[in-house]
Amino acid sequence: MTGSLPKTAMVLAAGRGIRLRPLTDQLPKPLVQVAGQSLIDRTLDRLVQAGVTTAVVNLHYKSEMLRAHLEKRQEHHKPDIIFSDESELLLDTGGGVANALVDLGDLPFIVTNSDFILRDAYIDSLAMMGTRWNDKEMDALLLMQPTVGAHGFSGRGDYGMGADGGLVRRSDQEVAPFIFAGIQILHPRLFQDCPEGPFSLNWLYDKAEEAGRLFGVRHEGDWFDVGSPDGLEVAQRLLSAVE
Repeated sequence: MTGSLPKTAMVLAAGRGIRLRPLTDQLPKPLVQVAGQSLIDRTLDRLVQAGVTTAVVNLHYKSEMLRAHLEKRQEHHKPDIIFSDESELLLDTGGGVANALVDLGDLPFIVTNSDFILRDAYIDSLAMMGTRWNDKEMDALLLMQPTVGAHGFSGRGDYGMGADGGLVRRSDQEVAPFIFAGIQILHPRLFQDCPEGPFSLNWLYDKAEEAGRLFGVRHEGDWFDVGSPDGLEVAQRLLSAVE
């Protein structure tokens, strides 16, 4: 599979949203609204627009509320949704995806967080990722956001990116020009020999980088981190003015 976007995706929606308290004392983070639309619906709508037909959504914190919202959504809107239940044990990002591999299938798939918002400049970011994906060269393709244009972000960056798109994680002493923008294409072979139980996707990124199979695509446009109160406020103000 080369040069095309997967039709199956996983939405990571199980987190507790601790940084958004007290807002998330009452509801799960994916149901927080920005400019009149919940984060989970924004995420799913973007996937549908890109041609995704099936989405696996993992559940943990306030899972009943999120499940009810998504079941109601399915009555009138795509994509088809499969629930991955983590109610007994939160599996972190990597463990959550590994737990859902049976539903994600044997082909590459999209994985996306649900606590960010993209505003593309002149090219659809998911379509661009599909064009860039190369099954023979890659195990992971990450959308990368320049730290300039990353609203709500404060930090030293995540990766440097070569001319061919190859990613190199910054050392503790470095500052990097790119952050991971929260959406990626992964091949299931990357999960071979992965840890059992909870683990971070960062473990897999490092594995792919060591093998020379971790790549990135630069996002052109704005990116909003809505996982914190400050980031949520900025996104609410800026997006309410244009949507």
